[in-house]
Amino acid sequence: MFRPKDNVEAGGLMSYFSDPDDMTRRAATYIDKILKGAKPADLPVEQPTKFELVINLKTAKALGLTIPQSLLLRADGD
Repeated sequence: MFRPKDNVEAGGLMSYFSDPDDMTRRAATYIDKILKGAKPADLPVEQPTKFELVINLKTAKALGLTIPQSLLLRADGD
């Protein structure tokens, strides 16, 4: 199990991580608020809400693993 998707593309079995594009948009919103005068201490702490699950089916097969259909339906990639 890896965090960055690159490791799965390089042969790792799977990764589960917060969507980097979503995190960038959220950071831009915070920066915008700060530049408009908001105090950083007054801004709420946010948790990621969008995640990516990537499964490398070739690696799963090589390991003799069967990935449940319910998990495959949730996966975002290979």
